[in-house]
Amino acid sequence: MRGLTLLVATADGDRLHAALTYAAAGAAAGRSVKLHLHEGAVSLLARSPEAPGDAARAKAGLPTLAQIFDEALSLGVAISVCQSGLALAAIDLAELDFRIEAQGPVGLLAASDEDRLIVF
Repeated sequence: MRGLTLLVATADGDRLHAALTYAAAGAAAGRSVKLHLHEGAVSLLARSPEAPGDAARAKAGLPTLAQIFDEALSLGVAISVCQSGLALAAIDLAELDFRIEAQGPVGLLAASDEDRLIVF
């Protein structure tokens, strides 16, 4: 089964939520899944992740952005953040969950040899 690499390109909480949902689903189905936050998307991690639709999700019994983020990590989704994005958001990697790693585009693509690549 081919792996899946998901790339979140903007600081949009709902896009990150969608990417995490598909990442968690892929991991639950036994796929190798990588999720990469590029530049502006990294800023979503500067605080507890929130998305505009979280209140409605919680009311409907669906996971919020923070909950699906934790679920994806628990399922083994490999989450990486752009080194430039860390600098732009003034975030130190050590402030983030220990399972998140910094990675640039060359490293991400090299590690995603046969993966399907989806951009959010």
